[in-house]
Amino acid sequence: MSSCISRVLLCGILLSHLHIATTTASKRKLDKTEHLIKSTQESHHMVSRALDRTAKGRNHTPSSSLQMFTFPRQAPASTQGISKAAEVFQMTLLLLKDKASRRQKRFVSVSELLSMEEVELLANLSGCPPALQPAGCPIGGDSEKYRSISGVCNNRNNPLWGAASTVLARWLPAEYEDGESQPKGWNTGHEYSGFQLPPVRDVSNSIMQSSSQVTLEDEAYSQLLVDWGQYIDHDISFTPQSTSKAAFLEGLDCLHMCGNSDPCFPIQISLHDKLFGRKSCLPFFRSSPACLNGPTHTLQAQQMLQRQQMNSATSFLDASTVYGHSAELEKALRNLSSPEGLLAVNSKYSDRGGHSFLPFVKSTPSACLQQPATGPRERLECFLAGDSRVNEILPLVALHTLWMREHNRIATRLKQLNAHWSSETTYQETRKIIGALHQIITMRDYFPKILGEEAFEETIGPYQGYDESVNPSVSNVFATAAFRFGHATISAQIRRLNESFQEHPYFPSLNLHQAFFSPWRIIREGGLDPILRGLLGWPAARQNQQHLMTEELTEKLVVLNIPEALDLAALNLQRGRDHGLPGYNDWREFCGYDRVESKADLSAVVRDTALVEQLMDLYGHPNNIDVWLAGLVEDPLPAARIGPLFACLIGKQMKMLREGDRFWWEKPGVLSPLQRQELQKHSLSRVLCDNSGLTEVPHDPFTMGTYPEDFLSCDRVPSLDLDAWKEDPERDGSDLDSAERHV
Repeated sequence: MSSCISRVLLCGILLSHLHIATTTASKRKLDKTEHLIKSTQESHHMVSRALDRTAKGRNHTPSSSLQMFTFPRQAPASTQGISKAAEVFQMTLLLLKDKASRRQKRFVSVSELLSMEEVELLANLSGCPPALQPAGCPIGGDSEKYRSISGVCNNRNNPLWGAASTVLARWLPAEYEDGESQPKGWNTGHEYSGFQLPPVRDVSNSIMQSSSQVTLEDEAYSQLLVDWGQYIDHDISFTPQSTSKAAFLEGLDCLHMCGNSDPCFPIQISLHDKLFGRKSCLPFFRSSPACLNGPTHTLQAQQMLQRQQMNSATSFLDASTVYGHSAELEKALRNLSSPEGLLAVNSKYSDRGGHSFLPFVKSTPSACLQQPATGPRERLECFLAGDSRVNEILPLVALHTLWMREHNRIATRLKQLNAHWSSETTYQETRKIIGALHQIITMRDYFPKILGEEAFEETIGPYQGYDESVNPSVSNVFATAAFRFGHATISAQIRRLNESFQEHPYFPSLNLHQAFFSPWRIIREGGLDPILRGLLGWPAARQNQQHLMTEELTEKLVVLNIPEALDLAALNLQRGRDHGLPGYNDWREFCGYDRVESKADLSAVVRDTALVEQLMDLYGHPNNIDVWLAGLVEDPLPAARIGPLFACLIGKQMKMLREGDRFWWEKPGVLSPLQRQELQKHSLSRVLCDNSGLTEVPHDPFTMGTYPEDFLSCDRVPSLDLDAWKEDPERDGSDLDSAERHV
């Protein structure tokens, strides 16, 4: 009896302790949740305050070159809410870590502070929307024929692969100074392989501007090769900058502070700097972080707590430069009243030949520059296109305009051939053709010249078909470093030529900085034709180890009416550090190459001994060399314009982008055999002939030729026979072979 009573008493005591423990655990959990909510509210207040100050500053401060440079890199309207939520999320993590570290008097990481469940709660509290993962991808109908505007459901099993407004893929984990979010170079005194990283402006001064400023001309390729690379880069990647221009913690304007405080990560300037000697820093804004709640499908689990960046464009070569990457933008770009499914054109202006210009943006006044005043003139706004960076430089405006015209030309003809087609069908079929032409010109005509035929065959090779296991999402290292190789081949001038491919008598060539954000020059200075002739009739700048970048970009980037300048080389280096990109050797190892451990090793891949000395003096160890710079200075591969590291990274990306695209033009069932055959006849030269005033073009517009002997009359350039798209409305309306219809 007594033993029974004892057991009852013991059980009661245990149950009582268990209840107390459970109650205590529940209270702790409740207290922590309350702490997370308060920290998130504090972050919301900080970020909102900074954004309000940014908006007020933008409305009351005259435009500066820095504001102009950041204008097109703002998150598109469709993703600005996501960007703000991601900033709140990152700020909350920072506050929690800072409070815990001060309380415990040691550094505390997010991973030891929060569970993944709590991290997801914070993301939700911050306003990060649930991942745009559809419940299921549609099967049949238009979903089989046409890609979605946002890229969602290209891969039915992983619908977010390659979609707009998703995280950039990481091929290697980020290398942040706190392991989670602080850029490389954030903390004074932090060492890598026993050395501090050199300030990026010092690297630019030493490596970029100590090299010869005599531009070497590319004997093989025209300037159009360079500008096509920039245009295609904008088709597949867009990493927006922070939505705020004020520090979240202090609330100070990033333009007027030289300390590191998110999102401000200023570029430090040495006292002896010949250009910026009176300044101690140049403003720099971090890339907007990505929201990471829900499945991302591009990151490993251990990378989920690291700061990641967003690609607000689709990763696919899908002509999103023409059509946009959101339903909202797509609608704004279309002429919805046209039965032919046309794109909108400028309602006020066209060129002398009657060719259309791009429409103006709806929100006015826009940030683009105006013609210097010589009397009263109507204001000309920025152009509207599928990518907001269209106004950055005149050749970009020209290429965007060219493809808008090509869409409308093809759509008009398709409607004539298929009167039974609706406006929507005509639009979508034309969009499919334009996307296919972007893919063909880029893979057939562009990349073999950049990588060299041998490296192209090794890294990309012939098309092997769609592979649903391949993730086509653009990687961080590709967007932030490897595909920025083209910055080293930008010419110091924008050539404008007449019908004989000589200097234009009325619209002379421009220094590069005179062509930034100046769409007025298109309308009032001869339209596209002088610029297009300049792209065809002038050689590209030849990058080499003695000439890495023109001073138009390192000292005069986006110069306006006030004495303000930026340095593109320093910006690129700082961007790589902002994203926590690992250094040179990690990427060499990733590509299967031997690590470079000494000056002698580095000399084996960079033949210029003086350049090797400079690199070692600056960085101390090859491990530390920023990957963008390292890729630029490597000896080029045979018949290529890049070295082995960039050939590996670019080739890998483009192969994944092609193999992982369910709508790639060569995939059986996307187009009929006859349509594919016709598309292969088409060329960028023919697009130029059909949509401009040019009457003579090279057979290959990327190849440098001499006028007139290397130019063809447009009537000798093969054209696309659109009869291959003609349907018989009495039949099922499909031009696909029955054998391919069910693939």
